[in-house]
Amino acid sequence: MNPPFQVRRASREDAPALARLRYNFRTELDSPAEPEAVFLERCKAWMAVRLGPDSAWRCWLAELGGTPVGTLWLQLIEKLPNPVGHRDYHGYVSSVYVVPPLRGAGIGSALVEACVAEAEALELDAVFLWPTERSRPLYDRHGFTVRDDLLERR
Repeated sequence: MNPPFQVRRASREDAPALARLRYNFRTELDSPAEPEAVFLERCKAWMAVRLGPDSAWRCWLAELGGTPVGTLWLQLIEKLPNPVGHRDYHGYVSSVYVVPPLRGAGIGSALVEACVAEAEALELDAVFLWPTERSRPLYDRHGFTVRDDLLERR
């Protein structure tokens, strides 16, 4: 049985909790390059701006008993006007994170479902992301597929 979590759109007031989740997410993968308190303050300020009403960013927050336990960010990327009927925006999914003890409990799916519903409501042309090996089945279940027409340069 899944825990009784809630998923909702995040607001500016959630920036401190979201910054903490971001820090936890990234430091699970690599050692931090700046002091925790410095990162949290910088990230909180960045997020507060992007959670404003005119932002190209959307964020969802999963909570369990009022405690933040997961998040997902979506950035709207405006496209050039196109005369052949393509839609005006793409969506970039980023920073999908669920706290380790609750992984596999449906929280990631609920976050992706909220994002996909928003993408459909906004009539985005395409939604893309860079999955990890572990997260790939999650995205497969929600209709994401591997493309062979995208190039990347790092």
